[in-house]
Amino acid sequence: MIEIADFIAENYSGKIVEVGVGHFFQISDRLEKRGFHVVRVDLKRTRSDVAIDDVCNPDYRIYRGARLIFSVRPPMEIQRCIVELGKKVGCDVIIIPLKSEIIDGGELRNYEGVPFFIFTQRFPQGCPEERRIP
Repeated sequence: MIEIADFIAENYSGKIVEVGVGHFFQISDRLEKRGFHVVRVDLKRTRSDVAIDDVCNPDYRIYRGARLIFSVRPPMEIQRCIVELGKKVGCDVIIIPLKSEIIDGGELRNYEGVPFFIFTQRFPQGCPEERRIP
């Protein structure tokens, strides 16, 4: 699953947010070592650099300027919140599902044996300012 870090590094730059990091830091740490500005978010602080936030009632300041929000095996009940957050921020979203979950609206892809859903905002230079969150 750590291979997804390579996909992200090949396709994104700048600020990346991992939602629901829990105790699994391998992907975000790998991205950070490759020069990304990584923000880790969870409901509980599991390491000193984890921001506390509820993605279903988000503090948009945490996500402002992100080029990608990703989450590894998030619970079904927050998947839609993550996708909506990406729309409001104006960035892409990648969700690596648990087993064979299907997430409506996303494009199923596979990278190095890691299946994931991607939700693309389709704005090459980011979301137009008038659609971004304040």
